[in-house]
Amino acid sequence: MSFDALLWLSFGGPEGPADVRPFLENVTRGRGVPPERLDEVEQHYQHFGGVSPINRLNREAIAAVEAELAGQGVKLPVYFGNRNWHPMAEDTLGKMLADGVQRALVFPTSAYGGYSACRQYDEDIERARAAVGAASDEQQAPELVKLRQFFDHPLFIDSFADATRQALASLPDGARLVFTAHSVPVSADKAAGPPSEGGGRYSKQVAEASRLVAEAVGVAEYDVVWQSRSGPPQIPWLDPDIVDHIEALHEQGVTAVAVCPIGFVSDHLEVIWDLDNEAAEKAGELGMAFARVATPNSDPRFAQLVVELVREHTEGVTPRKLSDFTAAGCTVNGAPCAPLCCEPVKRPAR
Repeated sequence: MSFDALLWLSFGGPEGPADVRPFLENVTRGRGVPPERLDEVEQHYQHFGGVSPINRLNREAIAAVEAELAGQGVKLPVYFGNRNWHPMAEDTLGKMLADGVQRALVFPTSAYGGYSACRQYDEDIERARAAVGAASDEQQAPELVKLRQFFDHPLFIDSFADATRQALASLPDGARLVFTAHSVPVSADKAAGPPSEGGGRYSKQVAEASRLVAEAVGVAEYDVVWQSRSGPPQIPWLDPDIVDHIEALHEQGVTAVAVCPIGFVSDHLEVIWDLDNEAAEKAGELGMAFARVATPNSDPRFAQLVVELVREHTEGVTPRKLSDFTAAGCTVNGAPCAPLCCEPVKRPAR
């Protein structure tokens, strides 16, 4: 099948102090997040000079993917667009249209299913196409085909497994391995996946990726926990929280912990603040040795993974996966991959 380009679609992040508040307002619009929570998170960004590393890491990953595409003889220009900060997806799609792109693949920087991890990227695609197509009756937005979820791809698992081995090797014997991913409201996880699956696609996929990495490393006992919740306190979110869990491990006599951010593909702010600062500081306070597993973003296998997903469409390469989970997430022009899949949950009035 013929495609003209690859769109790298990500979350976005501020690149200076003045960007932080408007960026956070974009992220939380309509979610009922209290202003005091925004104040708190704003300070996290200002701790790093008002700059999130996510845009830089995306550009580095894009450069690696461009090199891998060229090395494998795949001729596709790569464009970069975000949901919440510049370059915005709408602007990028406008440039793609001006460049003559008619059909493009889309790589969303999330490995999982669920509303925030998958369906919201479909909404980004739909919104961007509407913005471009509305500019003129004579214009037609490029067709956009989103690549599938890759939480169980061998290259994704191998990258995390090697990084986990390195982290464990830096710690005393008997260190506890803890996997962590971004928490979501319990109601959102219950709605993750098509109704026929019974919900929980996001948490089940996180658990499966964790199992695959632990199995590859040869660790029989491990934990799966959550981080970075941001909603009103009266709404239940997936738990336990990573910091609370470290305290619980300490009470159980655990003296060392390796934390693997299995839910993230790069070291963006929620990794370097919630784990490298808050979790690491809590472990230090308790006298526990701490190591954080590296994310795959800078691993050459990550670029290879992206190109392999591309070649599934351009050359019919057989998809590789390590679980029995149904392959999902591949969509066209923002339509859900299955009826009622990962429907957004209506939030109660505050």
